[in-house]
Amino acid sequence: MTSFLCLPAISTPPSSLTRASFRGRPITHFQNRLCRIGVKCSYAEAGVVDDLKSAPIDVVADVKSERVVVLGGSGFVGSAICKAAVTKGIEVVSLSRSGRPTYPGSWVDQVTWISGDVFYANWDEVLVGATAVVSTLGGFGSEEQMQRINGEANVVAVGSAKDFGIPKFILISVHDYNLPSFLLSSGYFTGKRKAESEVLSKYPNSGVVLRPGFIYGKRKVDGFEIPLDLIGEPLERILSATESFTKPLSSLPASDLLLAPPVSVDDVALAVINGVTDDDFFGIFTIEQIKEAAAKVKA
Repeated sequence: MTSFLCLPAISTPPSSLTRASFRGRPITHFQNRLCRIGVKCSYAEAGVVDDLKSAPIDVVADVKSERVVVLGGSGFVGSAICKAAVTKGIEVVSLSRSGRPTYPGSWVDQVTWISGDVFYANWDEVLVGATAVVSTLGGFGSEEQMQRINGEANVVAVGSAKDFGIPKFILISVHDYNLPSFLLSSGYFTGKRKAESEVLSKYPNSGVVLRPGFIYGKRKVDGFEIPLDLIGEPLERILSATESFTKPLSSLPASDLLLAPPVSVDDVALAVINGVTDDDFFGIFTIEQIKEAAAKVKA
């Protein structure tokens, strides 16, 4: 019978392991099962005296390497996601029409910037090695334009990611603000909901849809910085502090236009990171759930 010795965590094997539990299994399989946590182990065949002074064998546990593709990575939300991912040691590729942003930052140099359009992208180049795709695609314009960028562009991205075998897709969508149905019929919302349906149908057990409301932070536009946090941050605190008083009003049509708390762009980015790294994180997430997911990453 084959015997074993693991140091320093295990000095002698339990008798139950040396008999029934692993009978007939080769020593290499046993080594892999017991030493995946990285303990140093040495092994000896039956009838051979174990040499406690012999050099141990280092068994290194497999480390999951993340590579995230951010669609619209040079934009307001996209750049925050890229920065947060780089900070967490995640490899990042950005695909956007503007390519690499012009503003400086040490994290900028750590992102692979690809200039291109989702409708004409070389997905073999963009998605190679990716473990997740994050889409921040969206915008305002004519009905046709909003349907195209909010809906069709995301549908194309989801389909391409699925065909390529990417295991996870994360979509930045939008809170519905408790608007009446006739207002939700605009191209902006219908496009976003179409994209959501595509994510949840193609990725039922790993797709993530984040529905933030007003996102605040320092937004860079044409070289200028717009401090949206000067409005968003105090408003978030006020609405959070008065939530118990305003909650009864939430059932009123369009009430969330005034009562839905803003969310920091950094919290949205951290919620995305949580979605990338946590396989149990999937489905649709509200404003409060986004903040809770961000808090998990901060902890």
